[in-house]
Parts: sequence; structure tokens; C-alpha cells
Amino acid sequence: MPRCAAASSSPTPSSADSAPEHPLRRKCSPLLESVLLPGRSDLTVHEWKAVPDIWRTAAEKYPDLVAVIDPYHEPPTEWTYTQLEQEILDFSQGLRAIGVAPDEKLALFADNSCRWLVADQGIMATGAINVVRGTRSSDEELYQIYTHSESIALVVDSPQFFNRLAESFIPRINPRFIMLLWGDKSSIDSQAVKDIPLYSYKDITELGRESRNALFLSGQQGQQDVFETISPEDVATLIYTSGTSGTPKGVMLTHRNLLHQINNLWDIVPAERGDRFLSMLPPWHAYERACEYFIFTYGIQQVYTTVKYLKEDLQRYQPQYIISVPLVYETLYSSIHRQISSSSAARKIIALSLIKISLLYMEAKKIYEGTVLSNNTAEPSFIVYMVKWLWARFVAAFLWPLHNLAKILVYKKIHSAIGISKAGISGGGSLPMHVDKFFEAIGIKVQNGYGLTETSPVVAARRPFCNVLGTVGHPVKHTEIKVFDIETGEVLPDGSKGIVKIKGPQVMKGYYKNPSSTNEALDQEGWFSTGDIGWIVPHHAVGPSRKCGGMLVLEGRAKDTIVLSTGENVEPAEIEEAAGRSNLINQIVVIGQDQRRLGAIIVPNNDEVLAEAKRKSILDENGELGKDKVMNMLYDELRIWTAHCSFRIGPIMIADEPFTIDNGLMTPTMKIRRDKVTAKYQREIEALFK
Repeated sequence: MPRCAAASSSPTPSSADSAPEHPLRRKCSPLLESVLLPGRSDLTVHEWKAVPDIWRTAAEKYPDLVAVIDPYHEPPTEWTYTQLEQEILDFSQGLRAIGVAPDEKLALFADNSCRWLVADQGIMATGAINVVRGTRSSDEELYQIYTHSESIALVVDSPQFFNRLAESFIPRINPRFIMLLWGDKSSIDSQAVKDIPLYSYKDITELGRESRNALFLSGQQGQQDVFETISPEDVATLIYTSGTSGTPKGVMLTHRNLLHQINNLWDIVPAERGDRFLSMLPPWHAYERACEYFIFTYGIQQVYTTVKYLKEDLQRYQPQYIISVPLVYETLYSSIHRQISSSSAARKIIALSLIKISLLYMEAKKIYEGTVLSNNTAEPSFIVYMVKWLWARFVAAFLWPLHNLAKILVYKKIHSAIGISKAGISGGGSLPMHVDKFFEAIGIKVQNGYGLTETSPVVAARRPFCNVLGTVGHPVKHTEIKVFDIETGEVLPDGSKGIVKIKGPQVMKGYYKNPSSTNEALDQEGWFSTGDIGWIVPHHAVGPSRKCGGMLVLEGRAKDTIVLSTGENVEPAEIEEAAGRSNLINQIVVIGQDQRRLGAIIVPNNDEVLAEAKRKSILDENGELGKDKVMNMLYDELRIWTAHCSFRIGPIMIADEPFTIDNGLMTPTMKIRRDKVTAKYQREIEALFK
């Protein structure tokens, strides 16, 4: 779309009062701002063409319901749906007033808050594209994202965050303006700003309010700004998935991509008017973002919290739902077990015994309910299954009274402490089976889902009525999932393990300015290769797996990307390359899939290690070097050489032999076979992270 000549200027509020010589071309969200369109819009309240359209529907249906509560920012904020819609309208018009044009990119580097939501939706409503990241990213990573995306301005979380960027980041960019979501402009490093226009959140919303009032009072909107509607195919946001090395990959998600999620997630989370959700994930994470958009269309109340206040807020707000990553459920699991362990000996024994009984009760239920996982394509023998069915029924009937006693004596207290009366939704990583089984046993439903940034993100999830542990459930509506052979590329039958590929309206438009990576990930038929290994559960008419058919089971990643249990994606190549520059490290494989932090398997350069030990005079009396001292030396090297990386390595282990072609740990082209290394040291890795 051609940009207007005034797009690069920063007009004052008074500029809205006078009509320019030539009309400015603008875009708007067709339902949200239908009053700005020539002849008004003929859309109904349920026809969404752009993501911000949802706020018009929500304000119509739930005007006085409280939409958001943000208690930990200053000032604490509580908005109804009507007020939230107005904030978004004012923010978007404020951006237009200072010259933001359609299709321009604004870097939104901030953490979760109600004002982040307004900024995100306000930017989208102008037809501009937000480029998102959080404050925990390194300065270099943020710089690469800003420059690669060709952002024209910077929206930051707070003065403290801006001042962190002032020395290494701000001097290298030339933003049209800078905006603060929270805090006082007087706290900004004035030397870093210089001649750059600086706005606060209130500056923008007040400017937008004045501009809107001027438009309506003068009746000149047809003369001043020619508004076009945002198309569903327009890019709504850029989300970067890469680290600071290599070519950045900015995922282009369109309004159509995100609207697919908004329209189709209710089967997974059947939210109702007044349901309360706790929000604590980074909002730039596609999982948190799409879920937030969706749940607001059902009149829910969202409370913003942090890891620090999570335990307190679970008890205080008693949410019906929490949408989070596996790490949060692991933390709750550990907290509950610590509480049990701190009880008296008698209470501890009773509680742990009852939990074990409930776990056995649940295993028996799976057999007769038909939710036992199996990749066997053959139909089970009816007679054999009936014997198992009768035995499972007997065991469940025997354990049922004790399971109900556990509900009264133990689980009731847990429920009152953490709420989550309907479900916890887990995504962004693999949910550990022991955590999954524990919450099922105590009667707290945790539904695991699957998706990627490139798929907006949800492609499959467990349903409330069929929550089969060990799977990520059935595909969401309008989504196809197939498993392909890694070598031949042929579609595999159910039960066979291969590369998972996705096709559907939520699949990204592509990687920004990266056609080669786009073509590698997306084939001509629209299938997106996830890089994940998995299989689809075969369909059975009878037997212990009869309700599992069509569900997706994941078993790891074919590509190198490591997904931590926090939901963060780590490209290990950057860290391995940095660590490999140390003379003491011969080979290294970074590990940590589904763990809280990274680890590493290291093959040391023994000659160099010994030489360094001599220089430091740390050899023992026999001229030998103990393993503990070698580990300490390697830790020191990792700290030095990976200091600039976005992620740090935690526990390490020393391999018992080098990785070679002969032992199968390297390819003929001398590349380390990461999957073979991790398979060889699987037990050691499990022990390492314990």
C-alpha cells in the first residue's frame, strides 16, 4: 500500500484539527473502527476480518464485565471490556496522529501487562506490524531483530529497560520515536534520547482521544484520511525464533492465521463468561498471545501475575484456568511435594500412600475407558481385552473408596490452595509424564497441547472430554497432520514414527526476507515441516486404545533446536561454536530438551587441559589431575567463552570417548550426530539433570 507523505512526521495534537491538502491513506480494523470507513461497514458483530475486530464484539456482549486486572504495575489497573476497547481505539489513533502508516514495523520490546495488550492491538488496528520480544533478551539479539525487521520506532517496557539499552542499542538505531509503556519520562537517560521524540503511554492515548474527537466533531474524516480495511491476508506481527547467530528468522503471521486460533480453540478450552485466567507467560510468545486473544472473546477475566506472585495469586484469585508452560506445572508439583514432606511423619505417609493408590486407580481406569496408548495397528483380541477389562474394573472398584478418601483428606486442600478448578493448559514444551500423572491422580485436569510459532501456534491439543496422557491430542479444526518418512518423504501409516508435518490456515505466511528458509520449511502444497519426530495413534474399534485413534504422540526433535520446559527455544549451534573456541574443549554437544536449563556433554582436549593445569599449579602430588578439577576448569572455560550468548550452560558431563565416525557418533562429513550422542548417554543425562 502506498505510504502517505506525512507518515514520517510527528504531528502535534493540533494537526488533527486542520485538513491536509491531499487525503492521507490509512488502514483500520473493519469492525472495530467501522465508523471510519466510507459508507460505514456492513459487517455484523461476529464477522472478524482482522484480529482487533474481536474487541468490538467483546465490548458489545460484555460491556461492564471486568476484562483485565493488572495489580503489580504502577498504577494498578482494572478495565472493563468497554474501557479496554476504548484504550485500544485511543492508542491506535494516537499512533496515526504521530505518523505511523500501514505496513510499517514497530518494535514492541516489553513484558506481560495490560498496556502490552493495548499496544499490541493498537499497532495492529492501524495496519502496522508489531515486532515483538521481551526484556530478558540480550541487547545484541534485540538489535538484530530491530534492524532485520526494518522497524521504524521502538516501544519499550519501562525507563529501567530503556536505560539498559541506552549505551549498546539506542546509538546504533535511528528510531522515528520512542515510547514508554510504563514509568516516567523523566527517568529516561536524556543523553541517549537527544533529538528522538519520546512519548509515554498516556501521551499516545490522550493524543489519540483528541484526534478522534476532532475527526468526529468536524465531520472531516472523509476529507482528511481515506481509510481502507485491513485484509485477513495482511501480516499482523513478526515473531523472531532465532538466536543471535546465523540469519534471523522472523515468522510472518497474518490476521487470518491468528483468527483461525481465535475461532477454533474453544473445543480445547470451553471458556465461559466470568471465568478467571491467570496470565504470566511472555506475551510475545505465540502460545500465550493466541490464547489471550481467544479467551477474551468469551467474556473472561484475565489477571496478570508473575512467577514471584504465582503461588499467592493462585490462592487469592482461584482461577478456573491457567495457561502456561510445563515448568509452571513442574514447579507446582514440587511445591506440593515439599508441603507434604514438611508435614508430620504420619501425615506424610498417609498422603503419599493415598497418592500412590490414586495413581493405580487411574491406570486401571485407562484400561476400561480405552485410553491406553499403543502404536500397534492390529486389532486386539476381544476375549483377551474382556479379561483385562474385567480385571481393571475389579481393581478400580477396590481402589475407588480409598481414592475418594484421598480427595477428602488430601486433594481438597491442594485444590483450595491453587484453584485451577477447570483446567491447566500446558504448551510450549513437553510435559513430564510423572507431573502429568500426578495432576490427573489428584483431580486437577492438565491438557497438553502442541504447536509452533510458525503455526500461530496451536495445531493439536487434548480435549477436556478425552484427555489422554502421553499424547498432545487430536488436531484442531481445519488442521491436517501427517507423518512422513525422514529418508523417502513418503507419508507413513498410523503407528509409524517419522517427521510431523502440518497443513492448515494457521500456517505462517513465511519467514520475513528469508525465502530460502521459507522454501525449506514449506513445500509447494502448503505442508509445514515441524522438525519433530512423532506418530499418530492407530484407530481401534475395541480394546484399551479405542478412544486414542488419531491422536498425535511426540518423541523428540529431528532438528537441533532445543525447547526448554520454560517454552524458550535455543539454537545450540551458537553456544557450541563459542565454547569450541576454547583450547580445552575438543568437542561439545549442548543438551536440555524439555529441561529447565541447558547442559552439555564435553570431550576435553586432554593435552591442553593438562598443560593448563601445570600452568595453574593444580596437579596433585602424583602429577595427576582429578576429575573435579577438570570439571571446574571446563566450567570456567564455558563461562568465559559463552558470556555473550543468550543462554548459559548449567550442568556438564565428560564423555568417556571422543565422537568419531568409527563409533557412529559422527557422520561421514564429520558432523556430530546429536541424536546418537544423546541416545548413548541417555541415563547419564537423566542423572545429570536430577
